[in-house]
Amino acid sequence: MIVEDQKQLTDFALDVMRRTPDPRLREIMTSLVAHLHAFVREARLSEREFQEACAIVAELGHRTTDTHNEVVLMAGSLGVSSLVCLLNNGDNGNTETNQNLLGPFWRLNSPPTRNGDSIIRCPTPGTPMFVNTRFTDMAGMPVVGAEVDVWQSNDEGFYENQDEKQVDMNLRGKFLTDANGLIAFRSIKPLGYPIPTEGPVGRLLKAQLRHPFRPAHLHFLAAKPGYKTLISQVYDSEDPRIQTDAQFGVTKALVGEYKRRADKAPAADVSGEWVSLDYAFKMEPGESRLPRPPIK
Repeated sequence: MIVEDQKQLTDFALDVMRRTPDPRLREIMTSLVAHLHAFVREARLSEREFQEACAIVAELGHRTTDTHNEVVLMAGSLGVSSLVCLLNNGDNGNTETNQNLLGPFWRLNSPPTRNGDSIIRCPTPGTPMFVNTRFTDMAGMPVVGAEVDVWQSNDEGFYENQDEKQVDMNLRGKFLTDANGLIAFRSIKPLGYPIPTEGPVGRLLKAQLRHPFRPAHLHFLAAKPGYKTLISQVYDSEDPRIQTDAQFGVTKALVGEYKRRADKAPAADVSGEWVSLDYAFKMEPGESRLPRPPIK
């Protein structure tokens, strides 16, 4: 094919994409090329801007390591991660869902933890917190024997893989739901935190006059055969940035009440203020499949 003009170039590219043998890949690539070419025309992308964009894409890859995923951060900062989540859950985006962002810090092989035990694995300052969560199917019946990963930041906003002061797997645990679909554990109240800003994501937020913070939250990942793997976060309703999450992750269904209390705590060694969180998840029928871990 010898290109005569810019319109014919798009026609040629689309014709090549339509020859892709795999039907789903053909659909994706045809749509991608059509929208990319339309974007270049609509934005009137200059050669210099295109070169800078290629450099940014390359930098996203270079900055992604075993402990940090810049690509996931960028997808979240553009709202793409949340859009994919909402379009693929809750009856294809038509109803409320407990599904949410995986985030860049989930790891495989969290330590098995008994119901009621603590996920604090080294001295970790913070307000004591006691969590009770229930997992049911769409009809409200308990999901028994589901594996539930839990992970969170400390009260300085750091996950243990970011912080040399924390031991490996601190504030992480894997639970099994009981006969009532419940898990319970002790931890500390998480803090909202800034996402890493040393790379392209940070430069984008600065250029847009956006803050880099995520509101405080707990992560959950629940899996059992016969159910779609539930990936979720429960956000603190009192966090000052609940309306302005840098990753566009907060949905109405996932705003929880981290209740501050001063009455008798569930543990004898706790006095003064403590926090309780009670939340109920619904798991949809579907394929039980773990996501690809964003970090090692």
